[in-house]
Amino acid sequence: MSEFANVLRSWRDRVNPADVGLPAGGGRRTSGLRREELAALAGISVDYIVRLEQGRAVNPSPQLLRALAIALRLSDSERDHLYRVAGAAPPSADVVPQHISPGVQRIVDRLSDVPMAVFTATHDIILWNPLWAAINGDPSTYSGIERNLVWRHFTSGHDGTEFDAQHEEDFASDLAADLRTAVGRYPRDRALAQLVARLRSESTEFERRWAEAKVAEHRSSRKTVTNTPVGPILVDCDVLTAPGSDLRIVVYTVAPGTTDEARLDLLRVTGLQTLVTSAD
Repeated sequence: MSEFANVLRSWRDRVNPADVGLPAGGGRRTSGLRREELAALAGISVDYIVRLEQGRAVNPSPQLLRALAIALRLSDSERDHLYRVAGAAPPSADVVPQHISPGVQRIVDRLSDVPMAVFTATHDIILWNPLWAAINGDPSTYSGIERNLVWRHFTSGHDGTEFDAQHEEDFASDLAADLRTAVGRYPRDRALAQLVARLRSESTEFERRWAEAKVAEHRSSRKTVTNTPVGPILVDCDVLTAPGSDLRIVVYTVAPGTTDEARLDLLRVTGLQTLVTSAD
């Protein structure tokens, strides 16, 4: 059996189902994930998992390897090993990182009572909890460049979100400055260069802000999310940098004892029920 098949099976066996939101339950023949559970988490077929573990499927794509690395909660070193034994080059340090470490995944898993999402250094959303989807809309309905916050803000506006004049100015300015910081950090990332080129071409507001040559990192803002099932909610948005990575953990909080807190409490129930019903 190949090294790829060996590590895939070993790493599947070590994942605690409860750590990925699955019931541990009795009667399991394996202490880790079942093949069908890993397939669901990675977004691929059970048959393909079987063929990978039996060494009958070769040359898995980088996209599939990334999905497996996230589903299996691999460290950076383990992820790189998975790529190499699959015959693929590990993600380069010259491109914007997208790997979600086990620690970041645990943070999102554990802090389920606040809306939370994880973005790359270029503001591509790559992970979110159910409460984030309930308050902002389900990000899985977007694909490609539409999952990029900077692109959506400057080309589609911010329908469903209201800022006061100062926070709106600061937010737009910070997004452009944050993207410039990423360009300096990842000058060889072609996807990033293409994103900036499209933004400069299609958004006069972004072009104006890009010409200011501001370099910064977006850290906080205040806004009202208006399109929630329970009414508008004023939130403080704080951006945290994950230790040892360039991922951004975005957290929404509300002032205690306010109508906003009561509405967020209600959204934890009604909003999540709506998402479950829609998924069914």
